[in-house]
Amino acid sequence: MSEVSELTEEVTALGAQMFKVRFPFVRELRNYSWRSFRADLLAGATLTLVSIPQAIGFSLILNLPPQPVIVAVIIGGFVGALFFSSHHHVFGPTSSISLIVAATIAANSTSGLEPLQLAIYLALLIGLVQFLAGLLNFGEITKFISRSVVVGYSTGIGILLIGTQLHNLLGYEVGSGQSFLTNVTQALRDTGTLAIHPWAVGIGALTLLIFTLVKRFRPTWPEALIGLASLGLLARVITIWQPVLPFRLVQDEGALRAILPAFAGFHIDAQKIQLLPNLGGTAIAIAILGMLEATSITKALAGKSGQKIEPNQELMGMGAANIACALFGAVPGSSSFARSAVNFQSGARSQLSSMLSSVVVLFVLLFVTPVFNFIPIAALAAHLIRVGVKMINLHQIRIACRSTRSDAVVFVVTLVSCLLLKLDTAIYAGIGVALALFLQKTSTPSLAEYAINPEGNLAELRDPSQRPHPQISIIHVEGDLYFGAADLFQDHVRRLAENQDIRVFILRMKNARHLDASTVMALENLHDYLQLTGRHLLISGSNESVTRVLQRSGLLEQLGENNLFPAENNPTAATRRALKRAHELLPAEKPELRIFYDTKHLPKDTPPPPAAAAAG
Repeated sequence: MSEVSELTEEVTALGAQMFKVRFPFVRELRNYSWRSFRADLLAGATLTLVSIPQAIGFSLILNLPPQPVIVAVIIGGFVGALFFSSHHHVFGPTSSISLIVAATIAANSTSGLEPLQLAIYLALLIGLVQFLAGLLNFGEITKFISRSVVVGYSTGIGILLIGTQLHNLLGYEVGSGQSFLTNVTQALRDTGTLAIHPWAVGIGALTLLIFTLVKRFRPTWPEALIGLASLGLLARVITIWQPVLPFRLVQDEGALRAILPAFAGFHIDAQKIQLLPNLGGTAIAIAILGMLEATSITKALAGKSGQKIEPNQELMGMGAANIACALFGAVPGSSSFARSAVNFQSGARSQLSSMLSSVVVLFVLLFVTPVFNFIPIAALAAHLIRVGVKMINLHQIRIACRSTRSDAVVFVVTLVSCLLLKLDTAIYAGIGVALALFLQKTSTPSLAEYAINPEGNLAELRDPSQRPHPQISIIHVEGDLYFGAADLFQDHVRRLAENQDIRVFILRMKNARHLDASTVMALENLHDYLQLTGRHLLISGSNESVTRVLQRSGLLEQLGENNLFPAENNPTAATRRALKRAHELLPAEKPELRIFYDTKHLPKDTPPPPAAAAAG
């Protein structure tokens, strides 16, 4: 009964932990000061200067009006901050999420739903997956995903971002849903034949020049905002004399309107339910990507700030933010490294900085929209290409490719998958290859034959023919013995067991870890095999975890408790006791028989026995 009650208490505690929704920001208010508020206000204002031009740029990637993207910045940024444990974590539309959503919209263009409706539906699905994953404490699984996947994916997204904006920078038209390779090929062809728009190229070049000059002479100023706003003002002035401009503007793709975000709700109908199989896999992939991005960003910032981060809180925050975006008719978002870094560098003291930034963005939306409506599309394309170039981190690529062969393979597979496959498929491909290589690496336990040397210490036996006890073999097992290693472990020991001269096998499992059902069954098969041939299996040096698995599985009962020797403080004590037991199990040695003859009582003519004669 005590075991049942303990199990009940454990389940209850786990359930309470899993379903406890916390708001870390509320805790921050207990010791909040006016000085902290001023710091957060300044950080929020600075964050706004970065958020607005990025949001408008992402609308270009999505092929949607800027309005739902700006609303995602306002609503998502505010709601996410209520849940985040990180002071600097910022939620909003990102280039990677925008590219996946754009590809998903193009792939489901015949579904009957408008592009924006598809994006909103996807935001809801992503939010539900992320929030539920946070409640169930799935945020910790990011520890098992290789960083090479993130580097490969970021590099692929950067290249795709450049490829998808070439036509806007050069001023030619492309068909909807064209692949990366098609865009690049067309760009090279049109550039070679001079089939480019000079106005677009000139505006793009001017934009990049402004970015460079601001970064060179005023590095603390928001170069993106200055560059895009300057060209927007210039275009507005030109329209006074020439109403029709020879280049496209933001308002030509969908004007940004000065209206408050409104709660729209969400209606589930049969049409949306039918799309669930098509969008469900993408939603899960984006949720995983969001988890990876959030973990990478928050850990990097926490390493500088010294703050403790709760991964599940970040995951719930992103889920709640995406659900809120869907309810307010906005596009999905994720963790933004650029905006989170700006938030940290600007001196943010709490999550309030992101909330204040949402308020400032709302103010800009209501009163400064004309400037952003006149931003040339070519200027936005130059900005996005610049973002794409920054995402290609040569330092991280060098580390991923040079560290180990496995890391290099994961990086290349993820990168190539991004360029040739669907982006959600690329995520699964990268993670799948990384996990496969990890399992292969960890499923190879180290097995070596040991013996006690003349000094009395256990050491590896280089020559098996030199066993101190020819009938006893001590096999040292080191590494993980989960299901992936069980068969290899069993086969190795079985090969040793083919030597019929060995009567007792001692498995020294002092450094063995993670036994599971597969390993227990492998040990059971080995024990049965040895029993059939009249031989024995002993286990020495088992730690508490290994011993517990042997007890619960019932294998210890089969082995016999007198054949298990748990670990002791002395590293060789358990093995010495196992050796003593092995000698007890060996058949008694046959005594040497010697026959002596009393020649005094033999007849004189009796010849001596051959042995006696030889001895004589």
